[in-house]
Amino acid sequence: MPGLIGAVFVMTYVGMALGRLPRLRIDRAGIALIAAVVLIAGGGVPVEQVGGMLDAPTLLLLFGLMVLSAQFAAAGFYDGCAAALARAEVSPFRLLLMISLVAGGLSAVLANDVIAFAMTPVLCQGLIRRGLDPRPFLIALAAATNAGSAATAIGNPQNIYIAQSGRLDFVEFFLICGPPAIVALFAVPLFVHWIWRAQYVLDIRPPGVPANSDDTPLARDRRQFRKAVFATIVLVALFATPLPREASALAIAALLMASRKIASRDLIAGVDCNLLVLFAGLFIVTGAFAGTPIATELFRDLVESGYLPERLSILGPLSLLMSNTIGNVPAVVLLLQVWASPPSGVLYALALLSTLAGNFLLVGSLANLIVVERAASVGVKLGFIEHAKVGVPMTLATMALAMIWLWAIGSVAL
Repeated sequence: MPGLIGAVFVMTYVGMALGRLPRLRIDRAGIALIAAVVLIAGGGVPVEQVGGMLDAPTLLLLFGLMVLSAQFAAAGFYDGCAAALARAEVSPFRLLLMISLVAGGLSAVLANDVIAFAMTPVLCQGLIRRGLDPRPFLIALAAATNAGSAATAIGNPQNIYIAQSGRLDFVEFFLICGPPAIVALFAVPLFVHWIWRAQYVLDIRPPGVPANSDDTPLARDRRQFRKAVFATIVLVALFATPLPREASALAIAALLMASRKIASRDLIAGVDCNLLVLFAGLFIVTGAFAGTPIATELFRDLVESGYLPERLSILGPLSLLMSNTIGNVPAVVLLLQVWASPPSGVLYALALLSTLAGNFLLVGSLANLIVVERAASVGVKLGFIEHAKVGVPMTLATMALAMIWLWAIGSVAL
């Protein structure tokens, strides 16, 4: 069945690059799921082997973190946080800085995609009420969620998978990836302000947004908010212990579901099933491909030619290219399925660079696409070129600084 597996593999990653199937409303998750079904139904992957292809620890850890984030959402924290930022009576540059630090800080501990999803509509509406163009602030929001999430092993889906695959230490991950991620976080408002400094005022108010002020409190249910904060502190503490991270996250998720006020179905509804399906489908497709003679020969040729991405001069451009074509999550899944045992230094570098590379173009990360889609739901259109004017120079600068840092500390060779 190598022919079937190879054809499905190629079509899957073409679909990852396009982001959809022509004339059909099927996104990346749907493409990955259909590809997995074709392989199973066509005999390319025996049913009894499917379970072994799925990286259960990664999927369980993602699920647990999503439940924790859903607790914050249920407490009204994300809506209140976005509303408070939009109401802040500060200059546009200081507002950009505040949005970057808040969104980036939250993304380092909670899933960045959830931050982007929850904060975008409320932030848009609040800024429009003030007569400000939401677009530069949305670019800052998306870029900050990416930059902040690069700092930790739980900041985004690809970091979670990389850390789980390499059993990377939680604290060491932050010590290596944290400093350049923090620098990138402060670079976000600088680059956005540089490009948009003369265009902050909104010319035309989109329809459907009332002119009255929004008095949404920071957290509507303070008790549930305190519960979420306590759960987060306990979870981070558990990550510093030998206890498996997925077990820690599931334990916290189970405790949060045992609530007298918030129904468990509401917390489960906050889980991004689309992302879990994307991961599961890609695990099956890439796992099947990794076991074919084609993949073995390709990997051997890369090693013999010196193009294995274990040096920054190859890993940096490769991360930038793959993240902005097939996406950083599919790129990481593909690379780690084919490359069985990369050095830990390369894994740290892959997590950092693939995440920062997501700011290059709108298609570079799921967080970017989420911001665009959520903004469109309230009448704000953020275009490809508008984002690229900021994203391209910002990403090149922050990735260059990150590569210098990784080389200077001896994590990866040039």
